[in-house]
Amino acid sequence: MMINSITPPPELMREWVAEIWHEGTPVQVSLSDEHIATCAAQWGADQELEACCALLEVSDDNARDFLQSVRRPKPPSLKEQALLLLDEFSDPEGLYLDVKSHNTIRRALEQLDD
Repeated sequence: MMINSITPPPELMREWVAEIWHEGTPVQVSLSDEHIATCAAQWGADQELEACCALLEVSDDNARDFLQSVRRPKPPSLKEQALLLLDEFSDPEGLYLDVKSHNTIRRALEQLDD
């Protein structure tokens, strides 16, 4: 069984460092940058593994499907988003839709057939 390195590839680390510190100009990734990226990747992988193991303890025979649906759920459809927003803003206290919510509902309605 081949084990992949947890260290992010150098080109990805250069991209991250450039985005933060140099606004896209070529940069040199320092050892401290590499160390932080590797530690963060390891921590994230450890957290994911612990969560997956905990979920497998309660799963049924379809463990893979269960694990994927819980750990990588599909984002709600535009229709589901619009309905959730309408429910959220149907509060009798008179809350108003923000622009983002308004645009989500508009896009959902525009997709409906006349």
